[in-house]
Amino acid sequence: MAEKKISIGLFGFGCVGQGLYDVLKNSDGLQASIEKICVKNPGKERKINLSFFTFNGNDILKEKKYNTVVELIDNSQQAFDIVKEVLQRKADVVTANKKMLAENFEALYQLQEENNAALLYEASAGGSIPIIRTLEEYYDNELLSSIRGILNGTCNYILTRMEAESKEYAEVLKDAQLQGFAESDPRLDVAGFDTLYKLIVLTIHSFGIILKPEQVLNLGIQNISYDDMLYAGEKGLRIKMVAVAYKSSDKLRVYAMPHFIEKKDELYNVMYEYNGIEVEGAFSCRQTFIGKGAGSHPTGSAVLSDISALRYNYRYGYKKLKKIKQALKGTYNAENFIDNDFSIKVYIRFSDKKELINLQVESIEEEYKSAKTNYIIANVKLKSLFAIKNNRESKLFVCAIGGIYNGGN
Repeated sequence: MAEKKISIGLFGFGCVGQGLYDVLKNSDGLQASIEKICVKNPGKERKINLSFFTFNGNDILKEKKYNTVVELIDNSQQAFDIVKEVLQRKADVVTANKKMLAENFEALYQLQEENNAALLYEASAGGSIPIIRTLEEYYDNELLSSIRGILNGTCNYILTRMEAESKEYAEVLKDAQLQGFAESDPRLDVAGFDTLYKLIVLTIHSFGIILKPEQVLNLGIQNISYDDMLYAGEKGLRIKMVAVAYKSSDKLRVYAMPHFIEKKDELYNVMYEYNGIEVEGAFSCRQTFIGKGAGSHPTGSAVLSDISALRYNYRYGYKKLKKIKQALKGTYNAENFIDNDFSIKVYIRFSDKKELINLQVESIEEEYKSAKTNYIIANVKLKSLFAIKNNRESKLFVCAIGGIYNGGN
């Protein structure tokens, strides 16, 4: 297949945008170049010639000589508007915006189909791990039973340091922010939303199911205490922020929350800003992929892999998604595929038992109370945990116990 030259119009020149510029500059033999960069802050000092920059998006969107647009901005709505316009003019797009993808995936899929244009997004999940293309190509005919993983480098960095340095969450978070491992407003990461958006993207390519963020439970680490780390350590466990999607009969169980991880688990030794993703197939069994989940150059490298694929007119096949859509003949509804009505075994730390009032606690296996900390080990209906997700003021810390098949009641 003939290789085409890629002329890039780039939106955003933050951490990932600069990482892309660096790795592209050091990639020999790649017929691709960044021709114009759109940014929003005219006064910010730049490390490359100012002639590359524009502050008007139309300088890229209305210019046909840029056959590929790379979108690397923070605002998910603005990102969607950019991607939509580019696809409508039948040009290819590369993005790393997992929130934009998770919130708009059905529309983005239709835009690709209607305009015969490619939207690639390897950098949206897993950082430097080539997981999306692996799911698309290696596992395209494989019946997967589960996918789970550590998908957020910020959470994993904080949890690793809390354990290693015997420090409280607030102290480690503050230092992580100073070192650039956490945002000034860390909620997207620490409350589990970043993990949620990535999980939705991976679920599409693993099972062919498009879910909406409000349909999937996500709980974070923002309420964790060092007492929780001590409990884990006493049991020979580690706490990790884990995304899970697995089949149960003809339904999918999908959620993202902290988990106690055993030493024998491949994710146990995934530390600091690294990500780890485990895929289990009916025939290929379990395979684990580990790589850096954050950072300018690792993520920029993932973006570059998409740009490189576009030289050969690569597109995602969406084989599993298309198979389901064709079978249902226009009656596709994600509600028919997801199961939130099952029991899951969890550790819940609380101050006052009144905080548990909205939870469907089916049984309590252990209860501990002291002047310093209170917790229960209980079997709880997963759907009732949405009460915590939807309450920003909740101070409960919830951590799943056992493997991904601990539910099922």
